[in-house]
Amino acid sequence: MATTAAPYGLKPVGRVDGMPYAGAIRQIKIASGYGTNIFNGSIVSIATAGTLEIVTTVGSAASPFPAGTIGVFVGCQYTDPSLGYLLQNQDWPTGTVASDAVGFVIDDPMVVYQVQAAGSMAQATLGANAVLNAAQSTSTGSTTTGNSTTALSITTAVTTGMAFRVVGFVESTGSTVGDAFTDVLVKFNPAAHSYTNGVGI
Repeated sequence: MATTAAPYGLKPVGRVDGMPYAGAIRQIKIASGYGTNIFNGSIVSIATAGTLEIVTTVGSAASPFPAGTIGVFVGCQYTDPSLGYLLQNQDWPTGTVASDAVGFVIDDPMVVYQVQAAGSMAQATLGANAVLNAAQSTSTGSTTTGNSTTALSITTAVTTGMAFRVVGFVESTGSTVGDAFTDVLVKFNPAAHSYTNGVGI
């Protein structure tokens, strides 16, 4: 409910050109023993080693996303070190030792995501730029559900350098623009996504 603070990370709902999101993902290697939880709905990047990591900045001009920011994490696959068989998981458990680990990432820079704001956002914020409410970390999610708890900041700007553009609001039962914790539709700004910023890793 948009009247309750219950952030759920970034969830794909379509593309900015009006086409539906068809579920396409890319598999990117996760380093064995990587020591931070990655939750479903978290923003991730490709590190200099070519492996997947969680993004730990808010996406502002002063604190930009890494150049390798590639999209949103939606699960992973690895051979469980205790059970000994291939496992598909909603989240990446910190420190998991698995040489075959891969993350599933929505890497299309044109995808539109639903995300809950950390407060009320009015109609006037349509078209504004926005950042995350707080930096992602090993604790910005639930190890029970595997879902992210990342939220959008309610502080918006018309200046460049912000991670996201507000492109709409969720209008449905229990959710409308201006709610206490507004459900918002956003897309990556070009400078915030590896496929559109022109900066190599």
